[in-house]
Amino acid sequence: MLACKRSLSSTMISALRVLRSNQVGLVQRCLSTQTDGEVRIANILKEKFPLASSLKVVDISGGCGAMYEIHIESSEFKGKRTIQQHQLVNQALKEEIQGMHGLRIFTDVPKH
Repeated sequence: MLACKRSLSSTMISALRVLRSNQVGLVQRCLSTQTDGEVRIANILKEKFPLASSLKVVDISGGCGAMYEIHIESSEFKGKRTIQQHQLVNQALKEEIQGMHGLRIFTDVPKH
């Protein structure tokens, strides 16, 4: 029983260390400025969707520009199915997508 408690304790300590190191990376990323790629993509989307009420572009590849996550809310998506909304975003980023490994897109219509 004592061996189990020690094993569990060391496992918990290891887990806490991992959690703490991940939080440090997350805090550093949150406090840093946007990458050039994030700014470039955001500018393209702002131009293509001028009525966007919310736009967030995040490089989820660690800053190398290989994969991005985009959250965009615009009244321009009203009446369109999700796939059509995503196609509009993909079309706007046609040139940039060629150099990416992946892209996560989340679209929505403003609720108000």
